[in-house]
Amino acid sequence: MPTPSQTVGPFFGFALPFPGDAGAAAGDEALRIEGQLLDGEGAPVVDGVLEVWQDDQFARCRTDAEGAYHFTVHKPSPTPESDGIPTASHLNVFVFARGLLRHLVTRIYFPDEEAANAADPVLSRVDPGRRATLVARRDGAVLRFDVHLQGADETVFFAH
Repeated sequence: MPTPSQTVGPFFGFALPFPGDAGAAAGDEALRIEGQLLDGEGAPVVDGVLEVWQDDQFARCRTDAEGAYHFTVHKPSPTPESDGIPTASHLNVFVFARGLLRHLVTRIYFPDEEAANAADPVLSRVDPGRRATLVARRDGAVLRFDVHLQGADETVFFAH
C-alpha cells in the first residue's frame, strides 16, 4: 500500500479529512491559527494537507480552493531540546502536497514570545532575515501563518 511519501498526488482526496481533525483544543484558551499554503508564484495549493502537533495536541487540515487551512490549538508549553536547552513555545508542522515526494517540516512560533523566540536554540540557527517566516502574526482574534513552498517569501523548512 503506497504511503504519502511514495505517491505524488492525488493521494489525499479520498483518504482525508477526518471529522473534527482540525481542532485539537476547545474553550477560552484555544487559539485559532489560519493561513494559506502557497506555491512559488504565490498561487494557492489546493490539494495540500498540513498537520500540527506539540505536547498532547495533534490536528490536521486539508487546504481548500483558496489554499486556506485552519487549526484550533492551545499554545504549547516550552519543551527542552535533546540537550536540555528549553525552546520557545512552538508547534511542529508537516506539509504534504502534490509534487512533494517527502513531506516538509517547519515550525510555528508565537508572536507574543519575543524573548523566548530570541533564545530558542533552533530559531537562533536560522538566518535573521528569514526568521519571520517561522513566526505567526496576530490578525485580530486569530494568528496568521502562511506557508510559502518556494520563492522570495519561502518558509524555512528543516531537514528530517
